[in-house]
Amino acid sequence: MSAVSDRLPAFPWDKLEPYKATAAAHPGGIVDLSVGTPVDPVPELIQKALIAAADSPGYPTVWGTPELRDALTGWCERRLGAQGITHHHVLPVVGSKELVAWLPTQLGLGPGDKVAYPRLAYPTYEVGARLARADHVAYDDPTQLDPTGLKLLWLNSPSNPTGRVLAKDELTRIVAWAREHGILVFSDECYIELGWEADPLSVLHPDVCGGSYEGIVSVHSLSKRSNLAGYRAAFLAGDPAVLGDLLQIRKHGGMMTSAPTQAAVVAAFGDERHVHEQRERYAARRAALRDALLRHGFRIEHSEASLYLWATRDESCWNTVAHLADLGILVAPGDFYGPAGDHFVRVAFTATDERVAEAVRRLG
Repeated sequence: MSAVSDRLPAFPWDKLEPYKATAAAHPGGIVDLSVGTPVDPVPELIQKALIAAADSPGYPTVWGTPELRDALTGWCERRLGAQGITHHHVLPVVGSKELVAWLPTQLGLGPGDKVAYPRLAYPTYEVGARLARADHVAYDDPTQLDPTGLKLLWLNSPSNPTGRVLAKDELTRIVAWAREHGILVFSDECYIELGWEADPLSVLHPDVCGGSYEGIVSVHSLSKRSNLAGYRAAFLAGDPAVLGDLLQIRKHGGMMTSAPTQAAVVAAFGDERHVHEQRERYAARRAALRDALLRHGFRIEHSEASLYLWATRDESCWNTVAHLADLGILVAPGDFYGPAGDHFVRVAFTATDERVAEAVRRLG
């Protein structure tokens, strides 16, 4: 019996270690723009909610408290424009990466089934297919795929890594095509609060789904909007038949969000002020880095949303990584996200204001 790890590709971030060492040796220290991890404080009202729920000796439920489900459904209606969302249309998960990695397995996919995802994409979509022993295929336009055996279609708007946003007509066309062929759509919308030059739309919006959630599920996270990456707080919304099955599986697997985290999520979705404040921080960092990269000779494509700039000097991404590492700046090579990214780098603007200012100085 082969090890499960034999199904997986080499962990890409290990390849970045030598360049990280080079950047760290810079006299002014490293400016790490390689990983989109939040660095700003967790908002105080969320910390207080977590602390207030710290005395939680009993097991939490996988489906979450009624208060949590109220918070999730209310946010879907207010922010996404979804209509008729009930508790049966939502399901908390233990961070979105866990969900992406194990979804094909939990859906019962296996050899002969296909999982599709964008040509440039978060690597965990492929990892999830490999863990389930399912086939996987990358696409430019999913409606051009052969639907035979295609069981799960991943959308990602806004995109990681490119920041591209799918327009309403694209989403509508894709959802209609998938329904015509009986293909389940999961839409990763974890960056939906972070549109800069576009207003991202959810597949749950009635203009896209026609008011029906059949065959569609959206994935949302509080890691970026509320600086809660360390809390592992995310949720699904959409087709109640799909979520009902996943709920039963996750009950058996004990895949439950901690009770204090559930309370923190209720507080987070009950307040918009901290979201706007964090957006302003990111907007300022984005503008500063974007201008500095352009002055340094980069070209930036897409990047109309998310926490990244998709940048190129029209050379091997590893040459660009090396060039920036010599300046003490670490970025992610584009080929981490697929061969089509081999001339790009992904530049995160999640560093502190001081580190972003230092990167701008060095690029100047």
